[in-house]
Amino acid sequence: MSSRAFGVGDVVSVGITSVTERMRTLVVGGGSIGERHIRCFLATGRCDVGLCESSAARRAELGQRYPLAFNVASLSEACEHAAQLAVVATPADLHVDQSLALAERGMHLLIEKPLSTNLAGIERLQAVVADRALVAGVAYVYRVHPALLAMHAMLASGRWGAPRQLIVVAGQHFPTFRPQYREIYYADRHRGGGAIQDALTHLLDFGQWLAGPIEKLCADADHQVLAGVEVEDTVSVITRQAGALGTYTLNQYQGADELTLTIVCERGMCRFENHASRWRWMDGIGGEWRDEPFSLPDRDFLYQRQANAFLDATEKRISAPCTLTEGLSALLVCQAVLESWCESRWIRPKAPAEASPPPRS
Repeated sequence: MSSRAFGVGDVVSVGITSVTERMRTLVVGGGSIGERHIRCFLATGRCDVGLCESSAARRAELGQRYPLAFNVASLSEACEHAAQLAVVATPADLHVDQSLALAERGMHLLIEKPLSTNLAGIERLQAVVADRALVAGVAYVYRVHPALLAMHAMLASGRWGAPRQLIVVAGQHFPTFRPQYREIYYADRHRGGGAIQDALTHLLDFGQWLAGPIEKLCADADHQVLAGVEVEDTVSVITRQAGALGTYTLNQYQGADELTLTIVCERGMCRFENHASRWRWMDGIGGEWRDEPFSLPDRDFLYQRQANAFLDATEKRISAPCTLTEGLSALLVCQAVLESWCESRWIRPKAPAEASPPPRS
């Protein structure tokens, strides 16, 4: 990674603090994302990592590949190993129940996105996290991207005035990116599958983070190309958010792996081009684009930054890069997108404070 600044203002950095004690970290779920978390938390050099995975074959495979502190089949066994931090990397419909069990044992929580597939149990989880003064967050990894952090800082500075339009365009060839998509949670919307909950949720999260909360939206989606599944692989959403008009478009079958985010403000604009490894900005009208290149060595780079940022948060007792409340906001927006698509109408997502999940027995 280059040491040069990412942009025209002060860069928000995600640092690495010195530690005297390694943090025992539990990863729940040994699928592809769980394995990435194992690898990336180990790469920080700041923690010992154990695994909870129900598949004996997968436990054996990962046990040979990584120096795991423990390697168990059940959550009850995992809780006996006194981990201080847990990464919940199972299908989304399991997140809240598992997170509750871990929070009640006093573990800080990094929960994979989306937070859940419904609201059941979230109010209880929030209460336990607050009562035990735990750090809890949702793993929206773009929150630690150096270029987006620089954009966020510049937008917050007010240099360009308020955002007035946001345009997000994304696409990739999902069979190349995740060849087992037919056999995993992705094939089942009730488990968090489909393009909306799997991929669009990232875009909606950083769109709100950069340009403000989504107040209403209208969405369309369909299954267009992906073989072997029936869930949607194409989505279009239009939004109103904090004074800006937004559009989000995504497909999961195009040949080019591309992600572009443009934010047009009152007195300037900025653009994030992930596939071109740069973000750009322009002052005023008819000005010149100023390019701010970045370099991500590999796909693990952001996840290592996320691991370090979350370890920092637990040590300093500060907020995670994406808090539990912000993760709930993204979930509520995803639910509104699904509702809008099914009902062919504008929907106003609930704000996190308005959500009243049914109580757990």
